Amino acid sequence: MPVPQEILDVKRPVNTVVFVYGVNKDKYGVRQRVGCVRVNGKNRPVNGPTVGHIVNGVYVPNKEVIPRLNCSEVELKYWGNVYLCDRLMQDILEELQLIYNPQDAYTLYCIMILRVCEPGIKDYELKDMYDCSFLSELYPGIGLSKNTVCEFWQDLGKAYSKITKFMRNRADNIKLDHHVLIDGTLKSNESEVNTLSNFSRKAKTKGTRDISVLYAFDLEQMEPICSQCFPGNMLDATSYEDFISNNHIQRGIIVADKGFPASGAKSHFDKNPELHYMNPLKRNSKYIEKYKLYEYDGLLNGYENISYKVVFCQEENKWLYSFRDAWKSGKEERDYLSRAKKKGNYSDHEFRNKWMEFGTVILECDYQMSAEIAYKTYESRWQIEIVMRFYKSACEFDETRVHNDYSVHGSEFCDFLSTLLTFRLLNFFDEKGILLDMTYKQTMKVLKRAQKVKDDGNWKLIKMNPGQMEQLSKMELITPLSNTPKRKPGRPKKSI
Repeated sequence: MPVPQEILDVKRPVNTVVFVYGVNKDKYGVRQRVGCVRVNGKNRPVNGPTVGHIVNGVYVPNKEVIPRLNCSEVELKYWGNVYLCDRLMQDILEELQLIYNPQDAYTLYCIMILRVCEPGIKDYELKDMYDCSFLSELYPGIGLSKNTVCEFWQDLGKAYSKITKFMRNRADNIKLDHHVLIDGTLKSNESEVNTLSNFSRKAKTKGTRDISVLYAFDLEQMEPICSQCFPGNMLDATSYEDFISNNHIQRGIIVADKGFPASGAKSHFDKNPELHYMNPLKRNSKYIEKYKLYEYDGLLNGYENISYKVVFCQEENKWLYSFRDAWKSGKEERDYLSRAKKKGNYSDHEFRNKWMEFGTVILECDYQMSAEIAYKTYESRWQIEIVMRFYKSACEFDETRVHNDYSVHGSEFCDFLSTLLTFRLLNFFDEKGILLDMTYKQTMKVLKRAQKVKDDGNWKLIKMNPGQMEQLSKMELITPLSNTPKRKPGRPKKSI
C-alpha cells in the first residue's frame, strides 16, 4: 500500500524512509537508511532499524533503548596496580616505540603489565582483564582477543632482529664497574612443532621437555638486562658465548657459576678488553694441586672463620682466589656422613680425600682485586637466583603456552619485560619501606584492591581501609593522609 503524500511531507531525520504497518495498514514507521548493495548492476537501498513513528501528522522518535548488562560499559576498574606499573615503565615504553610501530608497542606494553598484575593469566583472558583494568582508559583501543594475541606473538617472533636490537640497546648501558650476573633456567615446553623443545638434563626428574632461558642481571641497577632462548638440551657452556656476543655485552664484570666457564667465551673476552669475568672452578681443577690452593695464607678480614689464598696464574694471565668457610665445611661434612650412613657405603679413604674440599670455593678472574672484594662479589651472585625464582613463582612463567618457534620468542620477550617490571616494583617497594611490613604478593593485593568507579563521568577511588590507604600514600598514588589523632581504644567512662 502506498504511503500518502501528506505523511511523506512530515518533517523527519534525513536518510530515512517511511513504511506502512498494522492490521488496517494505518500506522506509519520510519526506518533509517544504512547503505546500499549492488544487485544485478543496480544499487539497492539497505534499511536499518526503526528510529521513530509518524503519529497524528508528527514525527515521534523512539525512546533511547537501555542496553543489556552484557553490553554495558565497565564502570568499576582496577586502578592501583596498572597505574603504578605504567608509571615505573614509561622509559621502556619509549624504548619500544623507537623500534616498533606505536600500536604494536602499546599492545606489547599492555600485555606485559597484565602478566605482572595477573600472574598466570592466559592469552584468552587478556581482553577481559584489559577491559576491567584502567589500562583501557590509559591506552584505549588495544585489540587483545585470543586470535589477535596469537597472531601478535608470531609477528613479534618473526621480527626477531627488533627483539635483538632492544636487548642490545639495554646492554650498551652497562658501565665498566657494573657486575653482570648470568644464569639460566629450564622452562617446560611440550610443543612438538618448535625446535626449542627438547629433553634437558633434568628430563628424568621432571618428565617433560624444556627450553633453556638465559638471563643477564645488572647487580648495581638491580634489574635484568637481557635474555635469550635456547633449546632445552643445550648446555649452558655451549650457549654462553652466543648469549653474550649476540646481545653485545662488551663491558662490565660477568659473575657466573660453574656452568659458564670463561673458556667457553674466550674469543669474546679477548675481543672486548673492557669485559671481565669471575667464575668458580670445579673441585677437580688441575690448578688446585699445582698451586696448592687448599693451603691457606690467612683469615679473611670482615668475615668469621673464612680462610683464603690468592695466586697469580702467569701462563694464563689470571688470578685465582681460594676460600674455605669453616661453618659450611662442617655442614657439608655432616651431610656427607649422613648420606654415607643412609646408603651404607662409607669409605674412610674416600672421606679423607673429600674432606679437604668441604666448604671451599675457588674463583678465577682476569683482573686483580683484594680477597675481600672477590669473596663479596661472588657472594652477591645469589641475587640472580632471586631473578629465576620470581620468574617462575611470582610471575608464574614456569611453562610456555605457545607452540611454534616464532610464538615462543615473541612470548618470551614479553616475559622478559614482565620480569623487568617485577624487579622495578620490588626496588620501588623496598625504597618506600613497604617490604618491611608486607611481602611482594601482599602488596600487589593491596594495589589490586585500589579500584576506581565512574561517577557522573569522573573516576573516583573506592573506599578502602585506613591501613591500605596508608600504603597507597607511601607509594605516592594518593595524597598523604592527614595525621588526625587516633581515639584511645576502649569504651568511654560513664558519667556518675
